[in-house]
Amino acid sequence: MRFTSQTSSDGVSEQLFTLGEIPGVLWTPEGAADARPLILMGHGGGQHKQAPGVLARARRFAADGGFAVAAIDAPNHGDRPKDERFVQATTEFRTRMGSGENPAALVAALHELVAGQAVADWQAVIGAVQELDGVGAGPVGYWGVSLGCGLGVPLLAAEPRVRAAVLGLLAVDGLAETAAQVTAPVRFLLQWDDHLVSRAGGLALFDALASSEKTLHANPGKHGDVPPFETDSALRFFARHLG
Repeated sequence: MRFTSQTSSDGVSEQLFTLGEIPGVLWTPEGAADARPLILMGHGGGQHKQAPGVLARARRFAADGGFAVAAIDAPNHGDRPKDERFVQATTEFRTRMGSGENPAALVAALHELVAGQAVADWQAVIGAVQELDGVGAGPVGYWGVSLGCGLGVPLLAAEPRVRAAVLGLLAVDGLAETAAQVTAPVRFLLQWDDHLVSRAGGLALFDALASSEKTLHANPGKHGDVPPFETDSALRFFARHLG
């Protein structure tokens, strides 16, 4: 792991890093030296590791929760090279959305193009970050909706170190079998008027999760209209499960 820059403000330290070909960011409380829970932060489709929502949420988790938070660019996003198949699929998605379609199958295909590599990326990042002073080998949580959920479900199914997750804004398409392997506690977010994800599909994904403790939070509004108080709720959720 190689750190390329470090800044601090409002009690939070932000460090950009690369791990092999993986670009990422680590946020910790300023001056952190002892072990603490680590939260992995997944971004949405077409976004990146420092998208405004990711940045605001990560800083809250570090400042108010005392967590270490790591975000990386998903494959084909941010500072990572773009696969031609992904570029073509993204162009088709935008065209269909512009014509008023709801291309759920194409969303699933886009996620499939990045999911295979994403699990291995996150597993490598967990191992590297937990070797750092100020993080350590404590419990791990995951926050990710939309694309972040599509990549988070396979991660939770494969990685026992992730002990709690906030997921949502995604339908069951292609994920039912993998979701049935997820047993960690889950907080699931659903936008009741989502124009990208069908209500029935979101409810089906929630139902498919095998977690014995899972809670559905449904709010009015479209795909990007998750209310700010869900960040407060996520902080309490992670504090309860990660300590």
